[in-house]
Amino acid sequence: MTSASITASAPSAEFRAAGTDLSERRRSGVSTGPLIDIPPAPDTIGVTWDADGKLRIGALSSIAAIGADPRIAATYPGIAASALGLATPQVRHLATLGGNLAQRSRCWYFRDPHIACLKKGGTDCPARSGNHLYGVAFDLGPCVAPHPSTMAAALLAYDAVILTNQRQGLSIGDLLGDGSSGSSDHALAPGEMIREVELAAPPQGERALYKRAISRSHAEWPLAEVCARAVVTAGMFQFIRITAGGVAPVPLRLAACEAALQGKPASATTIAEAARQAKSGAKPLPMTAYKLDLLEGVVRDVLERLAR
Repeated sequence: MTSASITASAPSAEFRAAGTDLSERRRSGVSTGPLIDIPPAPDTIGVTWDADGKLRIGALSSIAAIGADPRIAATYPGIAASALGLATPQVRHLATLGGNLAQRSRCWYFRDPHIACLKKGGTDCPARSGNHLYGVAFDLGPCVAPHPSTMAAALLAYDAVILTNQRQGLSIGDLLGDGSSGSSDHALAPGEMIREVELAAPPQGERALYKRAISRSHAEWPLAEVCARAVVTAGMFQFIRITAGGVAPVPLRLAACEAALQGKPASATTIAEAARQAKSGAKPLPMTAYKLDLLEGVVRDVLERLAR
């Protein structure tokens, strides 16, 4: 059966590239439908640079290749650092950018094939009334699992544009939604796959950093993670973008932090106040308030390093 006929006859069919996440779900029995293998193609693997400095990354490019590319590291250091910070070297070698963006929830209730939840067609979120220690600190909807994609948080900071085989010009928000649905991890339609990610040229003199807080030294999902971009001129924040992952059903733009920094001195006092604003709008669950302290600390550390 061809990929097209599988897609038409079985809307539950899933695309498979490296399969680092899909293989786990298949073994556990959470994912049981037909598969559509994606062969590499010139427009879905590797990176290209436009004359105006725009970067295009094929969706089948490996996370390791993105992290190791010297020009990406020099021009978009937040993207390279985020790629090198996630998972393990073995996973990064196989995992693809498109797969990271479209991966499924890491919630242990979702990953248990014997438990119903919103993302598997159930009527409620068992984590909300159960063990949600690693859940959201910004409660935006019925599902309390944080979105698992580190690259989505980084690409949100860079205002990345997503191209699929059906649509163009999608933002990260278009791709992942606003967190209010609870029934899905992304807004891709049946048969729709990510083909390319575009990033505009960054402003002159930009600096960028990525940092995560985790519960052990290696191979751990972030409790909170931050990607920040800044242009600091004459001791002032002339441009700032800060995004966070691991704390909400979707990656978040920390607009209150940005507002506290834009046009302000890159001083310890300004940075401390901006870091406190990272908690703005938070609605932690009974077991997740600790994530807000982690988020504030990570934001403060990243901003202090950027200011230096």
